[in-house]
Amino acid sequence: MKNIFIMLCLTTIVSACATGGARPSAAPEVYEKLLGNGLKVLVRPDTRAPIVVSQIWYKVGGSYEPYGITGASHVLEHMMFKGTSTTAPGEFSRIISGLGGEDNAFTGRDYTAYFQTLEKSHLETALRLESDRMHDLVFDPAEFGKELEVVKEERRSRTDDQPEALTYERFTAEAYRESSYRNPVIGWPGDLAAMRVEDLAHWYSRYYAPNNATLVVVGDVDPEAVFELAEEYFGGIPERVVPRVMDRKEPDQSSPRRVEVRAPARVPYLLLGYHVPVIASTGEEEEWVPYALEVAAHLLDGGKSARLHSDLVRKQRVASSASASYDPLARKDSLFLFSANPAQGETVDAVESAIREQIQIMSEELVTEDELNRVKAQIVAGKVFELDSAFYQGMLLGILETNGLSWRLAWEIADRLRAVTREQVREVVKRYLTTANYTVAVLIPEDD
Repeated sequence: MKNIFIMLCLTTIVSACATGGARPSAAPEVYEKLLGNGLKVLVRPDTRAPIVVSQIWYKVGGSYEPYGITGASHVLEHMMFKGTSTTAPGEFSRIISGLGGEDNAFTGRDYTAYFQTLEKSHLETALRLESDRMHDLVFDPAEFGKELEVVKEERRSRTDDQPEALTYERFTAEAYRESSYRNPVIGWPGDLAAMRVEDLAHWYSRYYAPNNATLVVVGDVDPEAVFELAEEYFGGIPERVVPRVMDRKEPDQSSPRRVEVRAPARVPYLLLGYHVPVIASTGEEEEWVPYALEVAAHLLDGGKSARLHSDLVRKQRVASSASASYDPLARKDSLFLFSANPAQGETVDAVESAIREQIQIMSEELVTEDELNRVKAQIVAGKVFELDSAFYQGMLLGILETNGLSWRLAWEIADRLRAVTREQVREVVKRYLTTANYTVAVLIPEDD
């Protein structure tokens, strides 16, 4: 998720954030209940339209998978639509569609989530179906075989046959030596080839438990009525012992790393990444660091007036495109990432040098107050329309809760961003965006 902080303020605080106004007097109401089996339920009433968004978030994703079973979370996501003992394959989606709703799912490094958007009177149907597949999924070998082939084709079309995606995959594997973030969410080809239906059933039994999930409901609903429905349909599902995740911390990088990818492509492509902390990994004394890193990312890539575009693309004309991104909400330490394509007649070396020059400037010189204030306003107001949707409100709550950050942080972030100083921006760039802490991947085009 690029620059996730643009999704972090709901409509009620956007105006104050964008203008640098006073602290909001109160956060929008979110109601919370923990069922006896450990399922957390969050309800955010939003009465502007007679709809409801229901999302269930499981604390499992690509970064939970050891070698040998990479891709399991994503394949399991596919199997969740293949029926239970009371519903036929595909029936879940047919029911939701028949009610005029939409449903889907997504798998990330840190979570797997399933969602439905419906007219508000149909929430009970969505919860009934979702609870059913939480504990009663059928693992038919024939359906598994078909879905596994779908995932393999998805990998071929989206990664193996996409030079920039393939470069990113190899870049990530080079940048991370110990962290499970080095594995692709879709899985390594060898692991997909060896996967068995029994592996997936075991993965389901380990992680798909109410005490490893969060139910988020946003829309025109009464919180107490939602809690009653959650108790009715999920309360009887027994909690299970969820395996403790044995995360290996990525060791400090002491020297630069480089990787080249040669593949059929029209233009070269450059990736640069630096190891950085995230909100979940910073202590109280350093809690300002992720917010300063997010501001730095927007200073570099916050629209056409940002430094990468204005200098590398428009002024120097060394790059046809250049971007910077950072995910402060990740479960584990992440990367501050640059990507770029050289302009016609330019080289990736020239683009890399130009990006490094921008980093050097930011590590030595303070940004102006006007530039800093403009970027802060952009961060919290840049996606007002997305923030205005019930779906993205649910996304925010789900990501925070699933990654161990608490939904309450949503209404603290704007103030923490506004508190970032010019000195802190310079400090994080100087501290983390260093040559020793640097991984580069270059796509070199070859003929078909």
